[in-house]
Amino acid sequence: MPALSHQAPHAAAKQWFLLPVGQAVLDSEHTVVADALAAHPVVGLPWLWLAPTLTAEVPEGRGLRLIASADGWRGPMVCRLPLPLASESLGAVVLQHVLDGDRAESAALIEECARVLVPGGRLGLLALNPLSPYRVRWYGSGQSACDPSTWRRLLSDAGLIPEPVAQGVGPQWSPTASPSLQSGPGLRAAYLQRAEKRAFPMTPMRLRKPMALSDGVSAA
Repeated sequence: MPALSHQAPHAAAKQWFLLPVGQAVLDSEHTVVADALAAHPVVGLPWLWLAPTLTAEVPEGRGLRLIASADGWRGPMVCRLPLPLASESLGAVVLQHVLDGDRAESAALIEECARVLVPGGRLGLLALNPLSPYRVRWYGSGQSACDPSTWRRLLSDAGLIPEPVAQGVGPQWSPTASPSLQSGPGLRAAYLQRAEKRAFPMTPMRLRKPMALSDGVSAA
């Protein structure tokens, strides 16, 4: 299978997260990321964290953090899609501001993440909120912001079960960290969309016809 090149956010978009206004968003998400990586269906399973920068500390536990680069992903390994990871080998995956407005490329990355998750494994997707006043701070930086429903459709298409409501996180206007989560994105700078891999295929069960009994034969 030929390698697919997921186009990570371009240089200007990545640089924005290194500025104080972008760092305030990442600082707000620190606990969210750590909790999402720890949300394993089975204790001890490794995790995968795809991040925009190296600024945050890596949480404890068995896992792999890869950073978006111009030609794929880099970190302890350098790779492109498909990810060089075994199918159904991870308990949790976090996509932190690494999806862009290209629907096909975003779908390919989400499908790969679904492939490497074990049944019951969880995915956390962090993205910028297009309705937040904070959007003026990333205007012109190359950032892409989509409504949560866009990601829920792609998550569903990949065989994941998205939660019906995303959770808002981060500042609304002032570039200071705001780590508390709220129901719905609201006016927060970013939001967390969670999803879970189906533990069993959703195959409808056939109803068996009742057994025909001869006259005089009791059913009990």
